[in-house]
Amino acid sequence: MDQVREVVAGNPYPGRGVLWARTLSGALCGGYFLTGRSAASKARAVRPGEGELIVSPTGESEHDPLRHDVAARERGGWLVFGNGEQVALVSDRLQEARSPIEALSGLEYEPDPPIFTPRITVVTDLRAGREAWFGAARRSQGARSAADVLTLTVRDLEPGDAVLMTTYRSDGQVVATGEPFLEARTEAGDQDELLEELWGALPPELRVAVAVFEPGRLADAAVRHEASAGG
Repeated sequence: MDQVREVVAGNPYPGRGVLWARTLSGALCGGYFLTGRSAASKARAVRPGEGELIVSPTGESEHDPLRHDVAARERGGWLVFGNGEQVALVSDRLQEARSPIEALSGLEYEPDPPIFTPRITVVTDLRAGREAWFGAARRSQGARSAADVLTLTVRDLEPGDAVLMTTYRSDGQVVATGEPFLEARTEAGDQDELLEELWGALPPELRVAVAVFEPGRLADAAVRHEASAGG
């Protein structure tokens, strides 16, 4: 099985990505990373909020709902993280005692033609911690405009196991919707090493930020920004 660094480095433009992994020390970790090509996409930073990590603009950039949002939220015994406004929606649904599958249902991809960026989301129960639920709302490759909503339940990761989703895949020229999910191996011993593994694999000219966190310890997330984006 490929290493996380090989999987990420082998995609010249991954867009945004989510990851669920068990480090070699046995700790479960979530991860979120951002890349960008435009100046507006690069002018972002991941900042802590109350029980949240927030993607916000830097400098003179204005708020853009497709670029700036809650990236991760811990509330009511659940951790939710992903690439858009659906993170808050899924978190709210879980507080209404909906199951993770129900909370991830009915989501939509981003209204950004021609690529129609998928919404990718991860949910885990802080009280149990053995399972994570991945959700992806993707536009059909055919003529249908209705979203295809995929859910994946990941159980009992062994040390070194990792599962990830990215919004895009690219050959360096053409950008398309990312694979439904990818499995890989990590050599990271803890969240800091996992952050460095992800950071080092992202294309230097595109990387914006990476955040890695243990469930229940979002306030202690390891976060790294590109110097020009961190503000």
